[in-house]
Amino acid sequence: MEKPAIYFDYAASTPLDPEVFEAMKPYLLGQGANPSSTHQHGRRLRTAVEQARRKIAQLLNAQAYEIVFTSGGTEADNTALKGMVHAMGIQHIISSPIEHHAVTHTIKTLEKAGHIQAHWLKVDSQGQIDREALRDLLKQYPGAIVSLMHGNNELGNIYELQEIAEESKEYGAYIHSDTVQTMGNVTYDLQVLPIDFLAASAHKFYGPKGMGFLFVRKGTSVSALIDGGSQEQALRAGTENVASIVGMAHALEKRLQNLSEKQASLQKLKSRMKDLLLENFPGVRFNGFQEQEKSLPKILNVTFPGEEDRMLPFHLDIKGISVSGGSACSSGARSGSFVLRELGHKEHEALNSVRFSFGLQSTEEEIDYTVDTLKEILDKTLQKA
Repeated sequence: MEKPAIYFDYAASTPLDPEVFEAMKPYLLGQGANPSSTHQHGRRLRTAVEQARRKIAQLLNAQAYEIVFTSGGTEADNTALKGMVHAMGIQHIISSPIEHHAVTHTIKTLEKAGHIQAHWLKVDSQGQIDREALRDLLKQYPGAIVSLMHGNNELGNIYELQEIAEESKEYGAYIHSDTVQTMGNVTYDLQVLPIDFLAASAHKFYGPKGMGFLFVRKGTSVSALIDGGSQEQALRAGTENVASIVGMAHALEKRLQNLSEKQASLQKLKSRMKDLLLENFPGVRFNGFQEQEKSLPKILNVTFPGEEDRMLPFHLDIKGISVSGGSACSSGARSGSFVLRELGHKEHEALNSVRFSFGLQSTEEEIDYTVDTLKEILDKTLQKA
């Protein structure tokens, strides 16, 4: 019997939407010009790039010139954090130890080079940041950078970005948010949300890999990460990836259409998985916020009972089921999720945790099969123990 191919790792990456690919095709085939060229062939591509920029800006209620195209969320995060520090001489960054490594590693690099002092907020057992400590740091270091993600990539937690940004602004702080997991899953109004920088990545919302954007609020100073030509308001040198830019704009527009229905469908799948796991695995624990309105419906982080490392992602992979033991960017590590360790999990608990992340193609039948497979795997590991 041929084993199934079940993909429950949509938080790591989503498949390219076929309609998005169709929108990209004219710029992959036959459109060989450079969008910076002034002749008619170049102008056609420049028009496509600027139309995509305007579309994304419209979806976020931003200005088109505030959208800077990048190679993805990592470059967007690096550009924002390094660019602010170098352009404005900011000396303090306040962040969380459970941010994506694109943020934590960048901050540590800046600190190691002597450019800034980093201040790491404690998190509780569910991943909530210490808001009182944030207020104290804002009072102590007015004008600091506050870098906090909107949705956690391992836990699915949705943080109170509006409240945090408004409070931080009272102390003259600059706000950067990695919205890679929430972009396409929530709606943004950047005329209401007072943040200065927002990073996003197309392959998280059914767009092409290697493409992202950075929102840079008007009036904010930032230096370029890549030197060269004057593309992207002189903030990102290099010939634009026209096909992927067009694809990203199309993907975001489509993902936000009928958003509430799509999210309700994902929530139904997540609830089914939770119910079946509780029914079949006594002692199972769910990590992160459990309130529906404070958690992304696409992510479910689960710790299975047992003190030995059962290598669940590996065994599920053998059965044709793709999941993650944590962030895809650190999936090669066998020390367990760094996020769960920051939450106070012991090593064996982190190693026995699985992140299931669902997408628009996921089905109830796939969830049922996965739970049955988990029962089979755990029964075998118990017999060997």
